[in-house]
Amino acid sequence: MEKNSIRLSAPELASLWTQYMFDTMSIGFIKYALEHIVDKDILEVYSTALQYSESHVVKIKEFFNGEQYPVPKGFTEEDVNVKGPRLFQDPFYLNYMYIMSIQGITGYGLSVGTSIRSDLRNYYMTCNNEAMNLFNKTIEVMLSKGLYSRPPVLSPPKSIDFVKQQSFLTGWFGERRPLTAMEIGDITFNMNKMHLHVALKVGFSQVAESDKVRKYIKRGMQISTKHIGAFDSIFREEKLNSPISWSSYVTDTKTSPFSDKFMMYQVQLSSQIAVAFYGTALSVTSRRDLALQYVMFTAELAKYAEDGANLMIENGWLEEPPLAPDRRTLTKGE
Repeated sequence: MEKNSIRLSAPELASLWTQYMFDTMSIGFIKYALEHIVDKDILEVYSTALQYSESHVVKIKEFFNGEQYPVPKGFTEEDVNVKGPRLFQDPFYLNYMYIMSIQGITGYGLSVGTSIRSDLRNYYMTCNNEAMNLFNKTIEVMLSKGLYSRPPVLSPPKSIDFVKQQSFLTGWFGERRPLTAMEIGDITFNMNKMHLHVALKVGFSQVAESDKVRKYIKRGMQISTKHIGAFDSIFREEKLNSPISWSSYVTDTKTSPFSDKFMMYQVQLSSQIAVAFYGTALSVTSRRDLALQYVMFTAELAKYAEDGANLMIENGWLEEPPLAPDRRTLTKGE
């Protein structure tokens, strides 16, 4: 890479560091999945994803080296036994990539917005195009195999209208108004994510070696299940269809192909991303009962993520992100 005279900003470093952690994790997970996936269409999706992640890691190392900044450790072959027993079945892998590609599109879009250097902006726009291509491939395969759970469909109104009463905002007492299309979209997406969380945690809780890690993952599974139940109850009240569960696509193996560190990172990451998407949903929710639900769920997940971080620190698994200089320490003795 041609050396750039403009130093990377803190947000640019943050994006590169976060992506490096995610992509090194993804490479291990994808290589393991490729050892077990039978369906040729899903194999093609995962082969494309592996190509993207490996190219990202090479590029990010170049950025770090250009800054003379230490390359993170991330995840290595030590964290994944690609020849380990099959933990998930093919449909799960397809849904996993569906959710991950959506998260990639969101994350890369944010990275473009916080990047100032032209080489970083161009890099993340390329990553975003790749994520969109991967999303498109994945959803086409899901549709062709009847594995995509379509969101609810609304009947068109006879005319446009404007809100006339403040009761539009209520939701605790009396008759609640129907959900808006935005509220339905966010609930559907968050239920899809939570269904993936449950299936992932079912598998991880079976194979975790540490009792503490197993108990922590099972606690997360209970939280995700509770959130799904609350969302599903709202949809049942509205007579709307809910997304499907993926837990039945977890095998019965108890032999872990992943290190506990690797699994804790995935669980921790999923919790943090869920908090972000709940915040997005809260920002467009007009019904007070839904807003309160999102606030409560966000607080619960934030506490769960904090406990997970403490568990990772206890085991020496939490790699430190880029930090600002500690001026308090540097100025001591003056």
